[in-house]
Amino acid sequence: MKTITTLATASTLALVAGSAFAADSITVVSWGGAYTKSQVEAYHKPWMAKTGNQIVSEDYNGGLAEVKAQVEAGNVTWDVVDVEFSDAVRGCDEGLLEEIDHSMLPAAPDGTPAADDFIQGALPDCAVANIVWSTVFAYNTEKTTGVSGIADLFDTSKFPGKRGLRKNPKALLEMALMADGVPAADVYDVLGTDEGVDRAFAKLDTIKDDVVWWEAGAQPPQLLADGEVVMTTAYNGRIFNAVASEGQPFAVNWDGQILDFDLWVIPKGAKNMDAAMDFISFSTDTQRLADQASWISYGPARKSSGPLVGKFHDGSVEMGQHMPTAGENLTNALVNNFEFWADNQDELNERFNAWLAS
Repeated sequence: MKTITTLATASTLALVAGSAFAADSITVVSWGGAYTKSQVEAYHKPWMAKTGNQIVSEDYNGGLAEVKAQVEAGNVTWDVVDVEFSDAVRGCDEGLLEEIDHSMLPAAPDGTPAADDFIQGALPDCAVANIVWSTVFAYNTEKTTGVSGIADLFDTSKFPGKRGLRKNPKALLEMALMADGVPAADVYDVLGTDEGVDRAFAKLDTIKDDVVWWEAGAQPPQLLADGEVVMTTAYNGRIFNAVASEGQPFAVNWDGQILDFDLWVIPKGAKNMDAAMDFISFSTDTQRLADQASWISYGPARKSSGPLVGKFHDGSVEMGQHMPTAGENLTNALVNNFEFWADNQDELNERFNAWLAS
């Protein structure tokens, strides 16, 4: 989901409502590019217009390292951060995040309480989900044809050329196992064993010499556009944006997609708690989540938002079929096992980094 930037040099965009610098200014951190733009248009601008407050929008590449550094230093400068689910769970368990009172979230338009309106699992103790997204693989239809499924991502004999892969074991190990013939329903049972982990890395070995590694979400569509890779893993919304907004001849293959949530969290000790919570409540109401889906093809985390999702913001494309949650896209989909990654990420990161260096 996310823009070409480095952790050390996150870009900052100050968005000011009104002529005065508002007392309640907050820093909202997300993944940049088309994803942050969808949040700016659907969340930031309306909230600033409503409250007269200011948002400083910063980009990062995910993970908890910066949040942890700020909390441990007692100098928390971020107020709201968009994180992946396993990081929301880990951050809460490690005391890095504030607990959120979900009863403060607005009800659906028909009065359904937020706790019942959000998709199951979308409200862990320290977070509020905003989108459902997925890791997919994509290709340039003008250069590559005949792609049938996830196994093709790893088949350099049938489809010669470089592959773009995220430099992170999360989702990648699952895709490797599915490409190796493991049914989606069995992936985490297999990955929970030493033999399963070995099997996933053995599959990665088959294309290791042909990989271009990426870290920021804006990179995969650029790699495809530049012809640096034949296929690449990517966040589904980034590929959609390249097609809908830039006219790129890209296609998503949904086979083996990994579904995930992104969620808002508040770092422990954030200096603007009231304004941060007000922003989270506002940005995750029914209308705002539907509005975001008109800018990028990520599914809203509220059930009541679904019927309000229509066309792309320029009126050119019906969004429904491009959502990862569309029925035809779920044939061989895998929901990210958040608890598995919260429990095993450190160990698998270590194994992955050692594998990269070998």
